[in-house]
Amino acid sequence: MAVLETIETETGPQPGATVVILHGLGADGNDFVPIARELDLDAVGPVRFVFPHAPVMPVTINNGYRMRAWYDILGMEVGSPEDEAGLRRSMAAVEQLLEREKQRGMPAGRIVLAGFSQGCAMALMSGLRHQERLAGIVGMSGYLPLAATTAAERSDANALTPIFMGHGLQDPVVIIERGTASRDALRALGYEVEWHDYAMPHSVCMEEIGDLGRWLNRVLAKP
Repeated sequence: MAVLETIETETGPQPGATVVILHGLGADGNDFVPIARELDLDAVGPVRFVFPHAPVMPVTINNGYRMRAWYDILGMEVGSPEDEAGLRRSMAAVEQLLEREKQRGMPAGRIVLAGFSQGCAMALMSGLRHQERLAGIVGMSGYLPLAATTAAERSDANALTPIFMGHGLQDPVVIIERGTASRDALRALGYEVEWHDYAMPHSVCMEEIGDLGRWLNRVLAKP
């Protein structure tokens, strides 16, 4: 499997933490570059941001139109079949990115895996199954995929990894109920989930960026 193409920025030399941010359906790694610039992580020290591009594939709900996607979407209704093969293929690609960071000298405990919408699904799925403890997992405006297999497949290493979840109250794409159901499922499995909802649609707002920045400063506090 080819390693995903990425955009990378570093806030200073010799970064001591990495934040990987997975974009949503039809976007690409450029989507979150401006948002990352708004995060105040000066207390953490230099941070490397990694913005991967999802592969291009046909997406069923968009009449088979080819676009960047982490997996196919067969329907938006609760209970619609999930593209398990696509989800697992992208999880393997995310694993490669995490391994590359570790090979570059970044310990797993200094890596945050984040995502928006489809990227949120990938961050939650991949982060909970990763075999080394991550610093944190961020899920924005998304949901927990393959929820029924999470308990059996999750890694004990990330049982105590903090999770940040944010969602728009007026989200017409991934309705708020899917987000809260995922939050509740994770809490029922014992995860520490910091939940925020916002008066916004399927997007990110400055209030969320502020909350996320404070959370990142906590989970990436200098050891």
